[in-house]
Amino acid sequence: MLKIAVVDDDMVFVNKLSNIIAKTCNQSKMEYTLQKYSNGMDILSNYSQFHLIFLDIEMPGLSGIATGQELKKQNSKIIIFIVTSYAEYLDEAMRFHVFRYLSKPLEKHRLFQNMKDALRVYSTENCHIPIESKHSVHTVAASDIIYLEACNRRTVVHTVTQDYESIHTIAQWKEKLPTGSFFQPHRSFIVNFMYVSDFDHSLIYLFHRKYTAYLTRRKYTEFKSAYLLYLESMR
Repeated sequence: MLKIAVVDDDMVFVNKLSNIIAKTCNQSKMEYTLQKYSNGMDILSNYSQFHLIFLDIEMPGLSGIATGQELKKQNSKIIIFIVTSYAEYLDEAMRFHVFRYLSKPLEKHRLFQNMKDALRVYSTENCHIPIESKHSVHTVAASDIIYLEACNRRTVVHTVTQDYESIHTIAQWKEKLPTGSFFQPHRSFIVNFMYVSDFDHSLIYLFHRKYTAYLTRRKYTEFKSAYLLYLESMR
């Protein structure tokens, strides 16, 4: 369940933003809860493990910057949108790695697109996938998978901690992995964009160039476009 909070002292704006958030989540068939707060102290004193927060900068009491910094200390993976009329706070907001900086009045199209990007990141971060081998089943986070490699009718799943041998095929894995973060550049490989270091016309270098995956010539342009789109969505 995606837990969302909106923190802003302008309740007219809060209700408008909440309606857009609800519409986006419903279109994406994402189950969610949404809490509304009028200042930073309220969300910090009533804090539960939120996944996504829309945070105003100028509020009575604790500022949005201070609130965001404290929220990041409690959960480094939390997705924070800064929503404000004051562009001069951008540098301060970027220091604690906000996901996006949105200006008031809101541009609905831009908010919809950024929300979709956030939902994709949330899905990848919180998606856990079972890896079934001959003798056991291991569960790993999709975000920990670096790449998958077909090997003798089985699939080796390379993660940040260790490798697993799966009884399922690459085609079966392609169906179960989150869309938008994974790409199949060759019939024997699926890579996670998160760990791409660089690439050329024949190879993709992963995880600080520790691993490589094949990239076919006919997939090069498609891979390049998808990877650049992924990078753009992460800004």
